[in-house]
Amino acid sequence: MKAMILAAGLGTRFKPWTEKHPKALAEVNGKSLLERNLLYLQSFGISEVMVNVHHFADQIIEAIETNDGWGSKITISDERDAVLETGGGIKKASWFFTGAPFVVMNADILTDLNLSTLISFHNKNAPLVTLAVAKRKSSRYFLFDEDRLCGWRNTKTNEKRLAFPPSSTPSEKAFSGIHIISPGIFPLMLHEGKFSIVEVYLQLAASRIIKGFDHSGSKFIDVGKTEAIALAEALFN
Repeated sequence: MKAMILAAGLGTRFKPWTEKHPKALAEVNGKSLLERNLLYLQSFGISEVMVNVHHFADQIIEAIETNDGWGSKITISDERDAVLETGGGIKKASWFFTGAPFVVMNADILTDLNLSTLISFHNKNAPLVTLAVAKRKSSRYFLFDEDRLCGWRNTKTNEKRLAFPPSSTPSEKAFSGIHIISPGIFPLMLHEGKFSIVEVYLQLAASRIIKGFDHSGSKFIDVGKTEAIALAEALFN
């Protein structure tokens, strides 16, 4: 299985670090977020990884080359001309993923989620996409009819979208930044340029099965803000 780490973001919530560096190279107990997630993937036998770059792209490329990919075979998806967001970034890298499901994860999340269990769930159920989710506080939630994605809600703006009417009151779960995606999604991604993968999921959820895998209880932290570093260092050695 192959994977993609999304490392192109501007990291606006992570200033002042991101005024001179990419967020993916911020360190937690002496190891960068990028290194930690490459090692995480390796622990489940995944060593062929696409990394997309935009913000301070040269620093990421140099770090990868200097450290020989920390043991992974890394291919760069260069977005220096224009950052493409999650959907556009995944679509640009579509040539790398053929024939088998693949993992996508954000560079700024850390977790001890058992990826093998998530992959087994995906292979058993054969949805278009499986999303790692958990019951935790968030400003944005995916909505599920049992374990099938049926919508999305933003608690700050009160915006709510339903892909189809759920059979009962949908459950709200926070997305953990890890997806298992079947390559059959690519012909269905009609957006071009810069776009969010969440938009694609919400459009496809009415006609395609997108499932949620609940890993509540696993260690997890979104290192999206600088104050999260101390919390991450307490959780991950």
